[in-house]
Amino acid sequence: MLILGRRLPAPPAPPLALLQGLPRLPWVWAVAGVAALLGAAILGVLVGPVHIGLGTVVQAVLAPIPWFGASSVDPSQASILWSLRIPRVVLGALVGGMLATAGAAYQGVFRNPLADPYLLGAAAGANLGATLAIAFAPGSSLIGVNLVPLAGFVGAALAVAGAYALGRTVTGLRNTIGLILAGVAIAAFFNAIQTYIQQAQTNNIRQVYSWILGRLVTAGWDGVLLVLPYVAISVAVILLHRRLLDALSVGDEEVTSLGISARRVRLIVVVAATLGTAAVVAIAGTIAFVGIIIPHTVRLLVGRSYRVVIPLSLLFGAAFLVLADTAARTVAAPAELPIGVITAFIGAPFFIVVMRSTRAAAL
Repeated sequence: MLILGRRLPAPPAPPLALLQGLPRLPWVWAVAGVAALLGAAILGVLVGPVHIGLGTVVQAVLAPIPWFGASSVDPSQASILWSLRIPRVVLGALVGGMLATAGAAYQGVFRNPLADPYLLGAAAGANLGATLAIAFAPGSSLIGVNLVPLAGFVGAALAVAGAYALGRTVTGLRNTIGLILAGVAIAAFFNAIQTYIQQAQTNNIRQVYSWILGRLVTAGWDGVLLVLPYVAISVAVILLHRRLLDALSVGDEEVTSLGISARRVRLIVVVAATLGTAAVVAIAGTIAFVGIIIPHTVRLLVGRSYRVVIPLSLLFGAAFLVLADTAARTVAAPAELPIGVITAFIGAPFFIVVMRSTRAAAL
């Protein structure tokens, strides 16, 4: 545009046009994500103290399908596959996919690549809930479910609800900084209570730390069935809002100009991400760095649009945690390392690289 001989910059594109022009999920990367997940799942099923060949695994998987006929798989091997290895791989995929998806959602909501699913205190709340259950009601159950994961789920939900309530009273949720600071305060408070309980109940401290560092222990499909509804609902909500996360990354005004409340979008996404995070943390403990490593890697590879980042984070996060669990089972065999040790070993240097690159970009 020329005014008095001077060329002025073109006006910014309308938000709706901006959203319509965002890239769709590249089929090549979608295929790569599915292939990575399938490869990790096959490796996770094959690896174990009892050798089971790939052919046996294929026969055992196809056996329940009527038109493939009866299976010749040894009953003991079939029991190992269907009661231990396959449920563990499926649970690892659910946990990893949910943590990576929640991490990407949090990064979109707070416009910060260093945000993770535990930003608002979910980890601290889950740790406190599990610690209380382990210290004061070991081995107890409620409605047929072990009390530890239930207490972890309740603790995580209460921590995030408290952070949200505190952030609303302080800033009215007009900005994300107040919400993040509220999460830090709630996490510090819950961690202080947990430390006190650990010091008072030293007999259970080893079991508490084993839970905190994360683990996938399955003896059947109970854990999978427990978290599957929460993960399915959370992932579906986040996927439906991924276009609005792109608008939030530009600014709240972009969402508001579409006739949608940015505060409402932020609340829905945070609640969905927290619900799924609380569920998987309750069953697997606090596994760190998955929510940072995977979304940021996807962002570096395929771009910053959440229409692409969210679904690919789901696939690659699932594959990553299955591989991390396989490593945890084999590195120190016959002993088993906590998964949190493996993910922290990979994630801590990655976090430093991300932090330095973010600082360099800001400068």
